[in-house]
Amino acid sequence: MEFSGFRPQALRFLRELTRHNRREWFEAHRETYETELRQPMLALLDELDVRLGTLAPELAVDAKRSMFRIYRDVRFSKDKSPYKTHVAFWVSHGALGRSSGSAIHGGAGLYFHIEPRRSLVAAGIWMPPPPALARIRAALVADPGGFERARRACGRHYGRLSEEAVLQRVPRGFAANHPAARWLRYQSFTVSRPVKATELRRPDLPDQLARAYAPAIPLVRWLNAALGLGAQARI
Repeated sequence: MEFSGFRPQALRFLRELTRHNRREWFEAHRETYETELRQPMLALLDELDVRLGTLAPELAVDAKRSMFRIYRDVRFSKDKSPYKTHVAFWVSHGALGRSSGSAIHGGAGLYFHIEPRRSLVAAGIWMPPPPALARIRAALVADPGGFERARRACGRHYGRLSEEAVLQRVPRGFAANHPAARWLRYQSFTVSRPVKATELRRPDLPDQLARAYAPAIPLVRWLNAALGLGAQARI
């Protein structure tokens, strides 16, 4: 399937799903989800993967796992709504299938999110578990200049790193006056920028995404290098 843009029906479906988030309604409208969201998203991923082959060949689309399922995991949630009210994908390092996922937590990568009035592109690594966070902090101590260069490269296009999870003090074991002290307080390393509904409709969205991700590739690569994942050619 060739990507030709998301039609207005895609966002309309998500708005209606917000109001009718139950199995009976979804099953009655499953065909709309398939034709307006799932199939175009998979086509978008295919075309983006081609562009990543030049932009960042170590990042590769996984046909089975890059697009998130629309079903919510409600086992430990008070909210028992069965469906997410957005669709999204995540593209990460191609070597992860051969590495220890528990240690590197999927690495750093690229994210795309479609939701009425909240669509966005993002990059980095969100809330890595302690083993991965420890590696990133060790790399910050060893190479604060490299991190600053990567951060500035994407900062001109994305602004500041997300501050949703920042400690008030430098973690125990690190000097409060270290050059990377500010970043050692971070528990998540992501950048994001909004995407307009009109952009979603354009058939050249794969090119738009490639251009949007390009400034964030140095940050993604620095984070992945901290986790032992290098920039490499595709196999």
